[in-house]
Amino acid sequence: MPMPDPTGPLNGIRVLEFSQIVAAPVCGINLSDLGADVIKIEPPGGEQTRRSGSVVPGESKGFQALNRGKRSLVVDLHDPRGRAVIHRLTPDIDVVAINYRLGVAERVGIDYGTLSSIRNDLIYWQNTGFGESGPDAERAGSDIIAQAYSGLMVTDAKLNEDGAPELINIPIADIVSGFASAMAICAALYHRVLTGEGQRIDTSLLRTALFLQSAVVMREPITDAIIRDPLVAEINEIRTRTGSYQDILEAKKRRAALRTAFRLYYGTYAARDGAVVLGALTRANRDRMRAILGGEREPSDDPGYNALDPADQAVAEEWKQKYRVLFRSRTVADWVAAFDQAGVPVAAVNIPEEMADDPQVAADGIMCDLDHAVTGPQRVVGPAAKMSRTPTVASRPSPALGQHTREILAEAGFDNEEVQHLIASGVVVEHQ
Repeated sequence: MPMPDPTGPLNGIRVLEFSQIVAAPVCGINLSDLGADVIKIEPPGGEQTRRSGSVVPGESKGFQALNRGKRSLVVDLHDPRGRAVIHRLTPDIDVVAINYRLGVAERVGIDYGTLSSIRNDLIYWQNTGFGESGPDAERAGSDIIAQAYSGLMVTDAKLNEDGAPELINIPIADIVSGFASAMAICAALYHRVLTGEGQRIDTSLLRTALFLQSAVVMREPITDAIIRDPLVAEINEIRTRTGSYQDILEAKKRRAALRTAFRLYYGTYAARDGAVVLGALTRANRDRMRAILGGEREPSDDPGYNALDPADQAVAEEWKQKYRVLFRSRTVADWVAAFDQAGVPVAAVNIPEEMADDPQVAADGIMCDLDHAVTGPQRVVGPAAKMSRTPTVASRPSPALGQHTREILAEAGFDNEEVQHLIASGVVVEHQ
């Protein structure tokens, strides 16, 4: 299948991606959508995500979704000849992206010190679980670990059937780390244009997970004295008496009563045949919503309303129960039509498996048609951003394992005899 001409702002930039799971693949797919040539280095047998939940062997949808736009080069980094292959590629590489566990890069000779000695203006990004320094730096990390350690998992105070914390099912710390790193890499490339200097970029899942909770994690003495400090004192008391995790969550939920009034018009409701979300952030929007919900005015926007007062919290909870009953009386389509007519934020709660066929998604050109070497025609979610002068594009499907090994080595100056020898020895692998 012919590939579109590269037009993105990173056209001409070459990236080596040493990646697994989510964070670095998300970084790489964004750089690819911006026009970079992203070469994904995989071990013999392929990245493990290829096999996670796969129906077609080695071609899971999870892998394909995060690795489109890239080329696959299979190299055994534990073999000195494999490391030599990477070192020979490096002079023509602008960016290295890696999310291996701290210390692995040094052991296999792809650390910043080694590769920047080969190309001194190299931009090198590494993502770790806990950061580059500190007592936990060398601990293994993953999205679920970052969710737990940072407290992100407690955000919605949900429990599973065993009474344990329920994880956020989307690997959100991984994903945001990938986006943050792509942003930093673009800034580093701009800095290199101005100065000729390369640099190292570090991110961590812990840092990202804390960034996502900035307002909760930050310390501010006046607000903390009223809201945070009493909660922490209660939690410490629960721990002292060896209370359960559920006891701790109940303490947090009691503090959530402060937001009950806000959630009247910024939250979810069950309708007769599904669910509806309201998204009012302004007084004007809330007033329009009140008109649709019967015209009565509850007091949450009155100057005297005090979210800290249990009496006012009880009033807000009464209104919440009233609205819950009201929403169940009509269908999702009825509610969406009514709120849309008033011009206020509303949406049905959709099922993600159906969104590829959604009319709005189609009208905005979010889905892209590609043809995969193994699984054939597919529609994929396209670039996260559109650009008018340097268009972003989903340039190619995810690669089959080792699909581009031979062509990448040829571009780096390996002759056919060298390539054949490397393949025969198992140092590199090509797609069959």
